[in-house]
This record gives sequence, C-alpha cells and structure tokens, in this order.
Amino acid sequence: MENRIAILGIIVQDRDSSSEVNRLLHEYGDSIIGRMGIPHHRQFSVITIVMDCPADTINALSGKLGRLKNVQVKSMMAK
Repeated sequence: MENRIAILGIIVQDRDSSSEVNRLLHEYGDSIIGRMGIPHHRQFSVITIVMDCPADTINALSGKLGRLKNVQVKSMMAK
C-alpha cells in the first residue's frame, strides 16, 4: 500500500487522558515524522502530528484516539 502524508489535529480536554494518548503515539511512532504539543492554561492541550504511512495506519490511529474519553481528533491527508 502506498504511503500518504497526513496531519492529525488532537485536542486533549482532560489531562487524565494524556497517558493513553502518549501510549498510542508511541505505538505508532515509526509512522510519525513530526509532533508539536501546545499545553493551554485551561486544562487542555493541542497536539499536531505529521505522519508518513499507509492510509490504513492513519485511520487506525485516528480512530483509536477518537474513541478515548475527552479526546477529539481530525485528520487530513495529502492526495
């Protein structure tokens, strides 16, 4: 399967979910080429992930993150 470049935007609304988010990001670390995290004073964080991998891998990570409590994720893939 052909690799795609993708951006995942993640909002973590409760720091209790951070450890599970980080565990998943570590699990998919071979596919992640860049990460930027911005903590916010209102108890939430914004994380941007850049991936280079097959679309199935991008969708799998996005789906697992989206099922976590107090976590929102959106993805965008290059054509």
